[in-house]
Amino acid sequence: MKRIILLLLLAAVTVGGYFYYQSLKAGPKYALVQAANAARTHDMPTFERYVDVSSVTGNLVDQVTSQGSTLGLLNPGGFAFKGALRMLKPQLAQVARKEVQQYIETGSLEGAATAARSKGVMNISLAGLVGKVASADSKFKDVKYVNEEGEQALVGLEFTQPKYDTTMVVELKMLNRGDHWQVTEITNTGDLLKHVARLEKQRLLK
Repeated sequence: MKRIILLLLLAAVTVGGYFYYQSLKAGPKYALVQAANAARTHDMPTFERYVDVSSVTGNLVDQVTSQGSTLGLLNPGGFAFKGALRMLKPQLAQVARKEVQQYIETGSLEGAATAARSKGVMNISLAGLVGKVASADSKFKDVKYVNEEGEQALVGLEFTQPKYDTTMVVELKMLNRGDHWQVTEITNTGDLLKHVARLEKQRLLK
């Protein structure tokens, strides 16, 4: 009798472990791990499976173009008039997508930013602005939270920012595509840029 109970418990744990693994495999965290591995191995097709690059960069441009005064501080010498930025959103979105592709293929954020600036679109590199939030010496610290609600999830990724002796939480919006999750938006880009601008201003005043 004890042996039967033990076998049943073992079977329950095995089945439970299998379904738990499958839930992780199909969850937001798993998708982010796969996207990170694709970036590390310079695999753009796999990266695009887990990150909707067009959606992310399009939304990124929308948020950045609403931060005219902030851009003036973070991007000296750049063009930071809101009206002109909005007019150039299609070109900026195209450049941003090429920056992502350049970064995935080379692994260099600086290289992607340099390539974008060479395109001459108002001297603004979205990769360069992202580098203000998570710079080359920043390190991934932790998954701060995963809030799933139906087919949507908000995931907070915490990065160190040694330049300002602090950390930043980048919030990702992800959608369930059926057999995998996909990043579709960085929801707090504008807030992060404002925060970095305030920190930079404080640093310059010291």
